[in-house]
Order: sequence, then structure tokens, then C-alpha cells
Amino acid sequence: MSDKKNRLPTEARSAEVDRFLEKLSKAPPVSAGGRGRLIFALDATASREPTWDRACRIQGEMFEATAAFGGLEIQLVFYRGFSECKSSRWMTTAAELHRIMRSVFCVGGETQIERVLSHAIRETRTRRVNALVFVGDAMEEKVDRLCRLAGELGLLGVPIFLFHEGGDRTAAAAFKQMAGLSRGAYLSFDLASADRLKELLGAVAVYAAGGYRALTAYGEKKGGEILRLTAQLRE
Repeated sequence: MSDKKNRLPTEARSAEVDRFLEKLSKAPPVSAGGRGRLIFALDATASREPTWDRACRIQGEMFEATAAFGGLEIQLVFYRGFSECKSSRWMTTAAELHRIMRSVFCVGGETQIERVLSHAIRETRTRRVNALVFVGDAMEEKVDRLCRLAGELGLLGVPIFLFHEGGDRTAAAAFKQMAGLSRGAYLSFDLASADRLKELLGAVAVYAAGGYRALTAYGEKKGGEILRLTAQLRE
């Protein structure tokens, strides 16, 4: 793939990230006290194999970013193959999450996003989940069903932050609807911009751990792109 085809224009990318964080500022408030709880859901079907290793490398930012704000609990959920959808225990360190992710390999199969959303609903009814992050590249299910579950998560106060890899239009349309119904946000990325997920995942994790005040403090400490983008956020 050529560099031109693989790279998004800087202005367009910045505007998209700006919109993502603007939606983040409108997500349901996070209660103070205790660790934030975030479900990190991944499509592990064959089409995602080229970027799976990169996802393993960047996920540590989610824990590192929240250390000053009470910490974070993350549960990994992934689907792959024939009707395989698994969830891990709740983890509190990057080493735990990395170890589990490194043991997972991608297998061909259809998407199982409905099972991810249903799982998130069950988890938050047991104990509050502050956010659901989903990283995927396709949607092969009934969009009405997914939107209904996304809306239910919104009512439960669990915003979905959808990171869409690639340019599949069907998936993009569905993911945007799901994000809106859950009061979350949608952002697309490709191989050229995948490393930017590191800071954006960190931003969502900080939100899950401590809300907008924590996110603003994180931006001031982190500087660079996060500082520039979070400067526009309003509590």
C-alpha cells in the first residue's frame, strides 16, 4: 500500500480526533472513589492479525495513564473463530493484560459484537463499568439489535468508545450509531495512524478512572497532542 493511500491528511485527522474528545466530554459522569472499570473488547478474527501485535504493544498506556487518578481495572473480551467469545478476569496491571493478549492469536470467523455488548450489560449490572472500548474492522450482524444493546448501555451509563480499523462503510455506519446511542464516541484509524491509539486509549482510560477533571490533569501532564485536544473539553 502506498504512503499516500495509507496516510490521512493531518487536518482531517486532527478534526476527527477533536470530535472524538468532544463527544468524550459529553459522556456520562464517572463517580469518584475506587478504581475505574473498563472493558477492553477486541475483534480477533483473521482480518485483524496484521495489527494485533501492535495492539499488544500499546495497551499498557491505559494503566500508566490512570496511576495518579486511583488506578484502573480492565477486563479483556475478544471473539474469533466459530462462536468463540471469551472474557478474562479483571486485571489491575499492564503486565497481566499483556500476558493474556500475547497468548491470543487471530482466527477467521464472523463478528460477534452482540455478545460483547450483552456481556458488558451483564457485567455493569453486577458492578458498575465506567466504559467499554471496542477495536474492530467489520460488522456482520443485525445492526438494529446492536443499536438496541448500545442504547441499553447508554441508559446504564456505559459509553462505548469504538475504534474502527480500516474503511468498511457498513461497519462505520453501524459503529457511529452505536457510539451515539451509548453516549460514547467513534474514531477511525489505519495502519499509518494506529500508534496514535496509544494516547487516545490512555485518554479514555483516564476518563474511566476519574472523569473529566482527571482527563484534564492528564492532558496537562502529558502535553503534546493530548494537551492541545483536551484544552477544548468542558466539564
